[in-house]
Amino acid sequence: MSTPISNEEALAYHEGDRPGKLATEVIKSFKSQRDLSLAYTPGVAVPCLEIEKHPETAFRYTAKANLIGVISNGTAVLGLGDIGALASKPVMEGKAVLFKKFSDLDAFDIEVDTKDVERFCSVVEAIAPTFGGINLEDIKAPECFEIEKRLVARLDIPVMHDDQHGTAVISAAAIINACRITEHTLDSLRIVIVGAGAAAISCGRLYRKMGVKNIVMIDSKGVIHTGRDDLNAYKEAFAVKVATTQQEAFEGAHVVVGLSRPGTFSIDDVKRMANDPVVFTLANPTPEIMPQLVKEARPDAIVATGRSDFPNQVNNVLGFPFIFRGAVDVRAKAINDEMKLAASEALAKLARREVPEYIHKIYNTDVRFGRDYIIPKPFDKRLIVEVSSAVAGAAIHSGVARVANFDMEAYREELSERICVDCQPE
Repeated sequence: MSTPISNEEALAYHEGDRPGKLATEVIKSFKSQRDLSLAYTPGVAVPCLEIEKHPETAFRYTAKANLIGVISNGTAVLGLGDIGALASKPVMEGKAVLFKKFSDLDAFDIEVDTKDVERFCSVVEAIAPTFGGINLEDIKAPECFEIEKRLVARLDIPVMHDDQHGTAVISAAAIINACRITEHTLDSLRIVIVGAGAAAISCGRLYRKMGVKNIVMIDSKGVIHTGRDDLNAYKEAFAVKVATTQQEAFEGAHVVVGLSRPGTFSIDDVKRMANDPVVFTLANPTPEIMPQLVKEARPDAIVATGRSDFPNQVNNVLGFPFIFRGAVDVRAKAINDEMKLAASEALAKLARREVPEYIHKIYNTDVRFGRDYIIPKPFDKRLIVEVSSAVAGAAIHSGVARVANFDMEAYREELSERICVDCQPE
């Protein structure tokens, strides 16, 4: 377990000799008068006119082809809640760092100071020509659902709210592999989701897409059922017909996915679950139940958390850098369910493969597929190749890609050359 970070250390890191975590760089020669003429006037007019005639050439002549907008209004930041657009900026800069380091995608963070859904959407729509993709971040539910829906409909570039779909993709991969170990089938699972926010709703949707039929969702008022009159449209989609208690929901359940806060389900609930229970206690930084307590009560459990200091970390960095990498590289018009499911399958398959020696050294343990390793580690260099190529392939097969005659083998080779060489832990 790593040494805790002090407040002073965190502030000193972000201030340093130069405030923040990001800077821009010039990637073309700029050493002479001729370079100046090419980079700006008069040479720059040539690509401008080409783009005016053929808008798709912006991907050839500008940074759009490798640029993601990380955009938030700061209404649901990490575990901090609604801290506002400006205060969210360190997180958005951090997200841009992860894009660059893990998938070699450049990113600009944009903080939009409004809680009005339509105003937010109008701002993002107006600046969208800058980007090859839009990563929405830390926007509270239920507004986040409507914002994503409107922007997906209005824009012809990939748009994804990572707080929803990242957790869904990673946890789905973990469930796929947990089923391998417990010998359950997806269509036979009984899943309890504790929480009904953005991540919970998206997880439930994706689990259904991959074949899960029996899902019970629990919010702060109890089991979501059709007899309640306080449900929004997103919760209604998961309302069960028979009102049950939380205890009844856990009886014989195979999987629980905690996406709420500490204490929302208990050891007694876990004890009610079926043999070989799969317990995802994903509240961060403090899980709903600490994993060691789960293991004491249910030694047969497979446990995952959102933390790096326990096995099976459900970490969104396993998803969004590589999902956007694959989507942008085939110039996808959207990120659809087929692409998300392809990412989950690729993650699951990668965890079942032999683990490279450098992973054992980084984590100072023998890492191999099993109850304590059902999803890959974030520093696995193979992620960019396997996940991004799977996403790109799914985009092509589902008809949202705009590239023609795509060479997948050449693409995988190109991805392997993008692997981060300077982001390994010291």
